[in-house]
Amino acid sequence: MSLFPTISLMASTLVISAAIDSETLPGTRFLEMEGDIASQMVAGIDKFLLRELSASVERRAKHWKRDFSSAEGYTKSIEPNRKRLAHILGVRDSRVRFNAPELVGTTEQSALVGSGDGYKVYAVRWPAFGDVHGEGLLLVPTKGKPIADIVAIPDADQTPEQITGLVEGVAVESQYVSRLAESGCRLIVPVLINRAPTVNQISNREFLYRSAFELGHHLIGYEVQKILAAVDWFERETEHGEKQGAGSKAANIGVIGWGEGGMLAMYAGALDTRIDAVCVSGYFDSRQEIWRQPISRNVFGLLEQFGDAELASMIVPRALIVEAAKGPELVVPQGTGAAAPSRLTTPKLDDVRREFERACELIKDLRPQPRLELVVSGDGTGPYGSAKALQAFLDAVSPGAKLAASSKAPQHRRKTFEPNVRHNRQMHEIDRHNQWLLRESPYVRERFFSKLDISSLEKFEQTIEWYRDFFYNEVIGRFDYDLLPFNARSRKSYDEPKWAGYEVVMDVFPDVIAYGILLLPKDLKEGEKRPVVVCQHGLEGRPQDVVTGDNDAYHDFAARLAERGFITFAPQNLYIFGDRFRTLQRKANAIKKTLFSIIVPQHQQMTDWLKSLPYVDAERIAFYGLSYGGKTAMRVPPLVKNYCLSICSADYNEWVWKNAASWGNYTYVKTGEYEIFEFDLGSTFNYAEMSWLICPRPFMVERGHFDGVAPDEWVAYEYAKTKRHYDLLGIGNLTEMEVFTGPHTIHGVGTFKFLHRYLNWPKPEER
Repeated sequence: MSLFPTISLMASTLVISAAIDSETLPGTRFLEMEGDIASQMVAGIDKFLLRELSASVERRAKHWKRDFSSAEGYTKSIEPNRKRLAHILGVRDSRVRFNAPELVGTTEQSALVGSGDGYKVYAVRWPAFGDVHGEGLLLVPTKGKPIADIVAIPDADQTPEQITGLVEGVAVESQYVSRLAESGCRLIVPVLINRAPTVNQISNREFLYRSAFELGHHLIGYEVQKILAAVDWFERETEHGEKQGAGSKAANIGVIGWGEGGMLAMYAGALDTRIDAVCVSGYFDSRQEIWRQPISRNVFGLLEQFGDAELASMIVPRALIVEAAKGPELVVPQGTGAAAPSRLTTPKLDDVRREFERACELIKDLRPQPRLELVVSGDGTGPYGSAKALQAFLDAVSPGAKLAASSKAPQHRRKTFEPNVRHNRQMHEIDRHNQWLLRESPYVRERFFSKLDISSLEKFEQTIEWYRDFFYNEVIGRFDYDLLPFNARSRKSYDEPKWAGYEVVMDVFPDVIAYGILLLPKDLKEGEKRPVVVCQHGLEGRPQDVVTGDNDAYHDFAARLAERGFITFAPQNLYIFGDRFRTLQRKANAIKKTLFSIIVPQHQQMTDWLKSLPYVDAERIAFYGLSYGGKTAMRVPPLVKNYCLSICSADYNEWVWKNAASWGNYTYVKTGEYEIFEFDLGSTFNYAEMSWLICPRPFMVERGHFDGVAPDEWVAYEYAKTKRHYDLLGIGNLTEMEVFTGPHTIHGVGTFKFLHRYLNWPKPEER
């Protein structure tokens, strides 16, 4: 027997051993970064997103095609923007037609709850959409026809009675509702959902926002719909008067609000051209720091097209009055139960002026010039509802009208007044509507996927691409940047009997890096190309957790797989450091992006780099992630085609239900993961639909009976749709779910077999 093959094999082994013994990987520079690289990664991504937020202002212009040839042409030209705004605000439900608001009274209390100088005040409710009503006060002049119809919107922490002056809570100089009523206006004053804490210190507004956001709706949209339902009634009243021969149009329509009410007034005016005049007080500002504000203001993709200046440009050629005044102020500190930290401050006058000037610049070519007016109360922090602002608004909505002098508050006629009872009704109706949307969501997704052709594998692969692009562009959010050169840096961090480990850092975007640990088996041979398993940690994890230490969740699965001969790579994901990473989601959402808008390019870069290594088989790179890493398993492999298979461990479930259900023990609606919600998944992609984006590549679910992610029934229900899809395509053998008796952990039995089978790598006993 010749000794030459043995000598050749020994030489090849020595070459690989020399590479593994090196302090850096071949083709990389020495990694000099010190300290916590994960922290530096998160800081760099934060810097990148803040820069993107700033850049969004200039980028908005490409979404607008304004026609300044006429007022009519201008209004028509911005209709696509109006439709986009309605979509992201979740203004989607058909409003209910009604003849008139209902009077709300009992056998003990008349619906007439107050009266003032020349007007009466009634408790009313009106249908808005579905089974949801608006509710609040109706102020009706007692002398002649109304000079204008107004929806006056309080801040979220005010009641209609407070801004009307029926009860204490608002300074006399800011009780603008009664003053407009004395001036001859008819007004509807709706109740808003307040910011009072509910379960786990989450505010009422945030609680309802969470479910709605996941289902493609929004608390803002719901409250705008209540306002527009009142506008519907005002318009019908005018039409009725004209049909009955009452002469010319009885009254113009206006909306006015302060704080949250100012926000809603501006959105309503931007969406509905029937509104003749808008007054926004204590709200108008630059929106670049919207991520600091209450999360119930989080609108996915708002700053892609809309800042306050752009919203103002949607109100013209109708009138807009902006009052720079003291706004609502509050702070929700980090660690306040499960609530998202936030703060509200009075807009800085300089910022208000700059945004207002930007609005004027956007519409400077419109003729005739619309009424766009800035009124400053005091130094910009004075009382809201100033006489100057109200007179400007009144003159815009009813030219020539005079504002009544300030007078005493109206008389309150209720024997008892319990605003919480009314507020609880409003909460219940919106929550019930959210839960109805949740129940309907499987059928909505079924319609959404109606263009997917599964009559053959070939047609499936052709028709799934549109959905994959939609998932990336409209759900995940795609940055339109080329990846930077790798500029890979490495250093040896582990030297175990069967494998060596290297920390690796590479560039992705400016200020954005990818970081992970590469484990190389020591029996690699010269010229050999092996499969890679990318092993992803979960929430608050680190790459080191999946390598050593026998963490209860991971059991060193990256190292165990390396011992089986696989090359493994353990990336650092950015879901670490609590609020530091959760606020990244807030910043990303404002520009139509998510955490995964960063994570996907990181994995694209990491897998491209892995493919470039001489000992890696580019066709055999697998993904295996647990918990938040399981979330990654559902979102990254659909978009990073370098992955030849995906394993979702300890996460796969009925994801939309988990995010949108306001009942049960498994839902995120009541927990501290305020970043977890993804806009409109209910209408588009649950976990089954995400798995279809991975198909026809192999896909596996690993599930412990005692995993608190979701009950077994919900996991099985959702996976059944995955399995059926693979079966109908004739590739049912490419997917499986292993259920074991255990908790939220890597089991590493069926999944390891799955990896050996579909990465075509022999098991240890077969080698």
